[in-house]
Amino acid sequence: MARIQTVFSRLKSQQKQALIPYITAGDPHPAATVGLMHALVAGGADIVELGVPFSDPMADGPVIQKASERALAHGVSLTSVLDMVRDFRRRDTETPVVLMGYANPVEAMGYEVFAKAASEAGVDGVLTVDLPPEEAAALSDTLKAHGLDPIFLLAPTTPDWRVAEVAKHAAGYVYYVSLKGVTGAATLDIDSVASKLAHLRGQLSLPIGVGFGIRDAASAQAVARIADSVIIGSRLVQEVEEHGADAAVRLTAFLREVRSAMDAARQ
Repeated sequence: MARIQTVFSRLKSQQKQALIPYITAGDPHPAATVGLMHALVAGGADIVELGVPFSDPMADGPVIQKASERALAHGVSLTSVLDMVRDFRRRDTETPVVLMGYANPVEAMGYEVFAKAASEAGVDGVLTVDLPPEEAAALSDTLKAHGLDPIFLLAPTTPDWRVAEVAKHAAGYVYYVSLKGVTGAATLDIDSVASKLAHLRGQLSLPIGVGFGIRDAASAQAVARIADSVIIGSRLVQEVEEHGADAAVRLTAFLREVRSAMDAARQ
């Protein structure tokens, strides 16, 4: 059983939801990333999403955009991100790692070369933000051939025909964007998200994670009551921006608080 599937199966048996934090690879410095990944796991992360920096991150708000700029200024590339995952795997062979990024670096490397390298490095899933599902068959099939899960975004405005396309190609889990807008937006309408998730579960068999707009333990707890996983990004990247490599302790403490709130959600 693949690592992502194993995590969701275990948590389901425990009546818990997955905690999936995001940080940008190479921010604040390439040497800090692996330590920050371990700090996330120490705080209770079930899966780690690692952002691949890109020069035009159109789905991201200013916090993650600036993180990408800092990483790119240090020369971080897709190849160096894979090296970070390989380094992470020296101590942690169990926590799934999902790369989240844009199509251009993957296309430049080549689907087959990328999928083989990612699998060998210890990556478990790939979320390509700007590759729509109706155009994703070639990449998805290549990823699956190397044991990698293609992960897709769904939004409040996603039509049913596109959800059906996602159902054809996705594996691991589906990432539901709770807001119309970019990462880091602030207003989260739980009732609206719950209604949309109920609709999506009629079309999807995979676990559904919810991200965008989750910034504290209270919002994470609210989402944990309705979703299969809680995804937190901008709030953590902001900690890294403010505290640099010293953010590790703060990330662990913050996620422990979130994990505790999530576990209390179903009690």
